[in-house]
Parts: sequence; C-alpha cells; structure tokens
Amino acid sequence: MRAGIASLAGPRLFVSLGILAVLAAIVLWFVLSLFQPFSGDGKGDLRVEIPRGSSVSQIGDLLAERGVVSSGFFFTTRARLAGGGEDLESGSYELRRDMSYAAALDALARGPKAPKLVTATIPEGRARGEVAPLVEDFGLEGDYVEATKRADGFDPGDYGAESAKDLEGFLFPATYELKSGAAVDDLVTQQLQAFERELAGVNLKRAKRANLSPYDVLIIASMVEREAQLPEERPIIASVIYNRLQEGMPLGIDATIRFATKNWTEPLTESELAIDSPYNSRTNTGLPPGPIGSPGIDSIEAAANPDDTDFLFYVVKPNTCGEHAFSETDLQFQEDVDRYNSERAARGGQSPTDCP
Repeated sequence: MRAGIASLAGPRLFVSLGILAVLAAIVLWFVLSLFQPFSGDGKGDLRVEIPRGSSVSQIGDLLAERGVVSSGFFFTTRARLAGGGEDLESGSYELRRDMSYAAALDALARGPKAPKLVTATIPEGRARGEVAPLVEDFGLEGDYVEATKRADGFDPGDYGAESAKDLEGFLFPATYELKSGAAVDDLVTQQLQAFERELAGVNLKRAKRANLSPYDVLIIASMVEREAQLPEERPIIASVIYNRLQEGMPLGIDATIRFATKNWTEPLTESELAIDSPYNSRTNTGLPPGPIGSPGIDSIEAAANPDDTDFLFYVVKPNTCGEHAFSETDLQFQEDVDRYNSERAARGGQSPTDCP
C-alpha cells in the first residue's frame, strides 16, 4: 500500500508543478503586459480627439483603435491602478503610436494642448486673386480662389447678386484667428459671417432710394476702397460715383481695368486702357458687373451714404499723399489735371505725390 501511494505522489506533484508554472507564466505575462518594461514613448505624431464625457475604458478603446496603445483593457487597468483615470480631460492631444500605457497616461494627465493659432489679416479692398497668396503664407489648407466661388449656406442672391459668379465683395477684410493648418473654408466661413454681421448695421435706405441693391453698394464700395487714400474722402468719392451714374457718364475708374487685367502694380498700357471688358469703366456706363475686391466697413458706409455734392470729377493733388482735387465742371477738372501733369513733368515723369 505504501508503495502504491508513493507511486501516485510523483505524477500529482508533476501536475501541480505544471499548473504552478502555467499560473506563473500567466501572471508574468499579465505583469509584463500591464507594465510594459520594454515599451517607451512611441514613435511618430498622432493627433487624437478625446470626446467630452468619455470614460476611462472608452478612452482606452479609442487609443487602442488609433494605435496609440496596444490594448484598451490593459490601458484601463493601468489607469485604475494609477488612481482611477476618471479625471482625464477631453480635448485634442498630440500623442504617438505604440506608446506605453504609462507614457500615454502621462500625456493625458497633462491635459490637452491648446491648438496653435494662425492670425490671418486680410487687407481691405483686395481681390480674391490678391488674397490667395496671403492665405498660402498663413499655412491654411486648400485653394482660396476655388473656396471663394461658392459657400454652403450663403446665397449672394439675398443681396441682389443673383448673377454673381463668385463671392468677390462678400469676403469681409479683417483679422481672423484659425487653428494652424485649418482649411481655407474655415477662413471663408468667418469672412462671410463677419460680412453679414457688419452689413446688418449699415443703413441702406438712401441706396435703396437711388435704386441700388446691397450688391450695388458693395460694387461702389470696392471702387471707393481702391480710390480713397484719405478716410475723409471716402464719402466724397462715393458721391462722385453716384453723380456720374445719375448723369449716365462712364465712371472712368482705372481700378476696374486693373481688376480685369489683374495688373495691380504696373502702369496701365494703352491696350489695357482700351480692353474690351464690362469692367472697363472708361468705355462702359453704369456699374461694373461685380465688386473688384472686398471692401471694409468704412467704404461700405460711404457707398451706402455718400456726401451730398455736385462733384463729377477728381484727380490727385500734386505734392500731397493721395489727397484729391474735386470739381463740378470739366473745365475745372482739366485745370486740375494740367496742374498734376505739370508737376509730374517737373519731377521727370515721376508721380508728384509726397508720402512718408
């Protein structure tokens, strides 16, 4: 009997030792999986958005799905061992792939980083094609010219621009803040919202009495923006445009030709001045078919409520910085032009303006 008992003890001991070995291996695997002694800070960059109200287990599953950690279960377990993990904040995080649970928890414990912001300043009066290179410098994603053809939720027809081919004139110039790398659509949305907000405060009754739509006011404002260098002259220049429209005279504003030719900096040639275009305000009467840029609020205000004058002409006064000589008659205008040309000739053909 004793020999039989002894013979059974050997196999039982072997099985027990085997079970212990398996249990030890499981415990070792669990500990290694949980504490990851051979894992580190991960590699690459990955932005992860933690939704508001996410539980620690939901965060773990999200990180595992995105490849930040290898297991949502072990991340959750490690977080709870470290103190619960329920205080992890929602927001946008810069993480890495294949991070250890400890490294991921440390990154999340620091809270979401505030996104880098880009300050985008859009000058007043610039056309879409002029703004596009600026937008590229801001580092925004997308084609500004393409993005400003149409925008969801914004109808130019609401302002009398049913035939408008794009959003020229509606893209309010101001300084905007956007996330670094944001889409140009985000900038366009902000510009259109600013336009709607600013125009809502403009009294358009006088323009309406002159049979001008809000879009017509924008067209006039875009020309005023290009012509006026002194703020106090904006409503006077607008009055000249109103008066010439009423008289059926061509507006004679070369900025409209520059818009048609995309020549904003070089002297206009004779062929450009004679260009066959509805934007040639030397050869056509009435307003051009659309704005030549997006005006600021001061020019919009001036275009909606110009000064009450009889002026029909203006030309730059020599020896000033953009000040204009306004006149009611062609005779006075020609005298002002002769004075300008005489001073220019005295300067060897250079512009007779004195700006700091």
